[in-house]
Amino acid sequence: MARRLKRIKTATDGALRRAAVALAALMSLTLVGTVGFRITEGIGWLDALYMAVITLSTVGYQEVAPASLAGRVFTIGFIVVGVGAALYAAVSLAEFWVEGRVQDMLGRRAMKRSIESLRDHVIVCGYGRLGRSVVELLEREDQPLVVVEMHPDRAKALEEAGRIVVEGSALEDDVLRAAGIERAQAIVIATPEDADNVFIALSARELNPEIAVHARAETEPGVRRLRLAGADQVISLHGLAGQRIAQAIVRPAVVDFIELSAPGGEAPIDLEEVSLAPGCALVDRTVGQVAEELGVSLVALKRPGAPTRLQPPPDEALQAGDHVVVVGEQSGLGRLARLAQAP
Repeated sequence: MARRLKRIKTATDGALRRAAVALAALMSLTLVGTVGFRITEGIGWLDALYMAVITLSTVGYQEVAPASLAGRVFTIGFIVVGVGAALYAAVSLAEFWVEGRVQDMLGRRAMKRSIESLRDHVIVCGYGRLGRSVVELLEREDQPLVVVEMHPDRAKALEEAGRIVVEGSALEDDVLRAAGIERAQAIVIATPEDADNVFIALSARELNPEIAVHARAETEPGVRRLRLAGADQVISLHGLAGQRIAQAIVRPAVVDFIELSAPGGEAPIDLEEVSLAPGCALVDRTVGQVAEELGVSLVALKRPGAPTRLQPPPDEALQAGDHVVVVGEQSGLGRLARLAQAP
């Protein structure tokens, strides 16, 4: 996808350069013709410009005055050199317009095909500071995603970077459908307005009742209304920032651990969630056995149809479909992830 968009952009840039050169040449010829007619015929600047334009355009509407010998010689040379260049410039400008429209259409079709091929992807609505952070972290985990961005400049930058983007407002159902919401597993609503976020959450839930909705809230009423709208997770940035500052004061070691175990980081200790596939090597193994053999700690277990439990007992047997949250060194977590896969 990124290579295809890059080829389209390169072709468009080439047409743009040719059009810029042709336009500069046309303007230069007009200036030369204006100066030449003024000198050879001794006419005013406006009349000289008029003569240059009708000569370049081959209109030949009406001369300002009968041409002198010097004027005729200049006109012959100007026609020989200028008319061909003017035609080339006109063709280049037309090519740029047509090619630009065609390449834009091809780019949009390529983007549409890429979105149609996605399944279980994440839709990120809004590419501000929060949306950018979410996108970067998801990309580190190789999570397929589509960005919905209403600002043309941001959308263009995302497209040029090779990301899949739908330009438009997430308030519109057609835009969400274009992002493949019926096939998405989650939507991140990161726009700065609570009212917009509530409306997008309602639309997302209507278009895909099974989708996980993660939404940003700016105010306490916004948090409450987003929950009423069916959001699975509501994030209040100001609340989280305040909690983090307070925790850093009273529990600095806890905050250091959270930052150390941030997904995608380079630290030796990490935090990971693993789902056990049917028939994998971890099924029927106990929590204690897995922890001892892999050097990790299972801190939470979520079984289908049951609430999440913290610190499952060591003699708890793992089952297919279990989701476990594990803390440990990255080497142990990597082995755990491989063992959790289907044989």
